[in-house]
Amino acid sequence: MKQLFFVAVGVVIGFLAAQRVSRTPSAAHLLAQVDARAKAFTGAVADGYRSREAELRPTGDTAAD
Repeated sequence: MKQLFFVAVGVVIGFLAAQRVSRTPSAAHLLAQVDARAKAFTGAVADGYRSREAELRPTGDTAAD
């Protein structure tokens, strides 16, 4: 329970710090870059997952008779 409390406090402090920092133009630009890179990374992971899933999925070309 104590660990959950510290995680919650850390999330709140991080959120407040991000709100305060994002008010400056350079920080807003930095946060926008980080957001864009995070979205690109998650998109690449999702594409890789879909590609690998398609490789593993049977295509139906072979008869199971």
